[in-house]
Amino acid sequence: MSLFDASPISAAASHGRQAPLAERMRPQTLDEYVGQEHLLGPGKPLRLAIEADDATSMIFWGPPGTGKTTLAKIIAHMTSASFIEFSAVLSGIKEIKQVMAEAEKAAGYGSRTILFVDEIHRFNKAQQDAFLPYVERGTIRLIGATTENPSFEIIAALLSRCRVYTLQALTEAQIVALLQRALSDDKRGLGGSGLTADEDALATIASYSSGDARNALNALDVAAKLAEGRKQHAITKAIASEAMQRRVLLYDKKGEQHYDIISALHKSVRNSDPDAALYWLGRMLEAGEDPMYCARRIVRMAVEDIGLAAPEALNLCLSAKDAMHFLGQPEGGLALAQAVVYLALAPKSNAVYVAYGAVKADIEATAAEPVPLHLRNAPTKLMKELDYGRDYQYAHDVEGRVADMECLPPSLTGRRYYQPTNEGREKLLAQRMDEIARIKAAKRK
Repeated sequence: MSLFDASPISAAASHGRQAPLAERMRPQTLDEYVGQEHLLGPGKPLRLAIEADDATSMIFWGPPGTGKTTLAKIIAHMTSASFIEFSAVLSGIKEIKQVMAEAEKAAGYGSRTILFVDEIHRFNKAQQDAFLPYVERGTIRLIGATTENPSFEIIAALLSRCRVYTLQALTEAQIVALLQRALSDDKRGLGGSGLTADEDALATIASYSSGDARNALNALDVAAKLAEGRKQHAITKAIASEAMQRRVLLYDKKGEQHYDIISALHKSVRNSDPDAALYWLGRMLEAGEDPMYCARRIVRMAVEDIGLAAPEALNLCLSAKDAMHFLGQPEGGLALAQAVVYLALAPKSNAVYVAYGAVKADIEATAAEPVPLHLRNAPTKLMKELDYGRDYQYAHDVEGRVADMECLPPSLTGRRYYQPTNEGREKLLAQRMDEIARIKAAKRK
């Protein structure tokens, strides 16, 4: 049997009533397709490309359940192209070459091939390279689907030969519309069962699915089976909640969601917003993020954004880290929550962070000068003869406990890195720095 024998629509339909509800209700035309109006509305870029039978390869980037696979199948159907569905999880270079060889044979007979690669970001560089000559020659039209940012996961050579279309999570209203369609559809959906659903039930499923149509339809399928098993003719909110069990939180501990949400947490703390900081921390912990990763990032916030304006923040965050390690989840999450609220409300200063950045820049840009002689120890006679430690002034023996002595290398004399703010404790530190400067100036006179 050839890979090119089955059409994408008929293959899906052949599963019949045994297939999951989400598969049975997969849209077969653009008119049935819900969502992505920014791409598929009248006059929008992707719709124009499909209607013009544009043969350009493309990447669909978006969260799970937004219709990436469905859209690829619709394009194949509308353009009368053979459709091969390829999984980056299960396939390697050997399978790629085999498929490419068949596609070239088909092209020789005037047949066009769309190769759909699900989770294309899971292919390594060598595997992605294997597609390049065939995409370049037009042997295949590649459509890749990914939940990860293509800029980071797709090699530049392949990315330059594809158009990237960003798909968005479906709204709750769109999810409800899909659920209502599934309830009323006699051929593919639940229309023949006589079941109805409360508005609250559909809203509950839509809310808990987090914009994932597949997850919502699967939950409706479970809810329908629960209702039928209990001889009930309506799916209630209670049944819907039981079917969902727990809200689906879109999160990938190694992907863009991971970085986006930790960024939101950090910036909420920096902007002194304790409510937002708590929310983003909760999103990470409830989605299964490693709590010690959160603890490490919270400690970083204390030193980067709070600094010496509230130096006790670092100790508090280290204590929260220890509490999480000692208690584990869920109790330890409260310690991290306490830490982020404190950080959000604490006075802010990045003066030390900026100062250390300036130090690193000077280290990179200037010569590595030797330590001035007066700052060196002289434990041996030879070192003393070489003037090690000469003219050193012991601060505790001079008035004000501050010596008029330069401690930086000659080329950096007078350089000032730390510029304290007037926030929190740093206001006192700024006053102390001014006092030290006055003492030194008086001694020079």
